[in-house]
Amino acid sequence: MTREDKAQIIDELSNKLSKTPFFYLVDASGLTVAEINSFRGMCFDKGLEYKVYKNTLVKKALENQEGDYSELYSVLKGTTGVMFSEEAGNLPAKVVKEYRKKGAEKPLVKAASIDADFFIGDNHLDALSSLKSKAELIGEIIGLLQSPTKNVISALQAPGNKLASILKALSEKA
Repeated sequence: MTREDKAQIIDELSNKLSKTPFFYLVDASGLTVAEINSFRGMCFDKGLEYKVYKNTLVKKALENQEGDYSELYSVLKGTTGVMFSEEAGNLPAKVVKEYRKKGAEKPLVKAASIDADFFIGDNHLDALSSLKSKAELIGEIIGLLQSPTKNVISALQAPGNKLASILKALSEKA
């Protein structure tokens, strides 16, 4: 690979990293070609991009980013694949967990960057997969805000005979 090729890959990777708020560094070494293709297919089906890069190129691309990504340098050993997610920070973790349900021990999550917060190690996989996406959080907040209003509206829209029977019962007590 020539210097120009490496520089082009670093530029492309730097652009992807700067435009993608969520990315995971994973280790899929030891998987067969068929298993890797199956994993790539799962990523593609879920709208994720998975690509394997040389560690030195990933490190140089991270050095080009705004902010301090030096925490991730320690995991750049062995085979490193990068999973890019533009939609949700939990989606790559869910894909890894789903793939492992087939009985595979890998891919392992080396590190994850969620809006420039870092999670180092595969032990964070459960926590990462349970994170809620921005859309899910907004939906929950809207649901919570609408709940009291819905209760009042449903009470007001109750059939008139219910309201009449309640008024009659109150007048008889008085």
